[in-house]
Amino acid sequence: MKIYDISPPLHPGIAVWPGDVPFQRTESLRLSNGASVNLSSITLSAHTGAHADAPSHFSNSGETIDHVDLQAYIGPASVVSISAKEYIRASDLDGCISQKPVRLLVRCNPGIDPERFPESFVYFSSQAAERIAKAGVRLIGTDAPSVDRIDSKDLAAHHAFASCGTAIQENLDLRGVSDGEYELIALPLRIAGGDGSPVRAILRERW
Repeated sequence: MKIYDISPPLHPGIAVWPGDVPFQRTESLRLSNGASVNLSSITLSAHTGAHADAPSHFSNSGETIDHVDLQAYIGPASVVSISAKEYIRASDLDGCISQKPVRLLVRCNPGIDPERFPESFVYFSSQAAERIAKAGVRLIGTDAPSVDRIDSKDLAAHHAFASCGTAIQENLDLRGVSDGEYELIALPLRIAGGDGSPVRAILRERW
């Protein structure tokens, strides 16, 4: 059974949201220097690379990442490509929502470079987010850094998804995956009080 890794590699050159903490790995012990082990520490934002947003990321009353329902992050998932110039409209979802996907991973920014933060990207309109959430989708994933517009202050799409309990994952690398049906495994770390977490997101062919 083939496995697709849809997590961009974490390294010092990976793009992060402007002003956020860059990724850094520091070696504290090295076998080549006579130590008994190789040992390193990492510094990173909870929203580095492929990651899950906790509801507490955008709402003071939202659950932290250590309390989210983990079932949302494991199970059948549909990968779909949507062509949109600026944002995804509710009408753009006609084909994929009619199939009633449990988890929906949307490829809408195929040209994004994981090592360069984009000046703009395709996001979800609040109407599209509401339609996805009300359709019972348990998890929405995107290849963009955010489900909302880059300069959004009200984060309407985030709130629309959260209103129906739809989990959010961002910065997925879907470039090497064809549209179709898969099994998603993308668990967040159990970070006490965390507003998000990096994930090692993979897709497995279902049959």
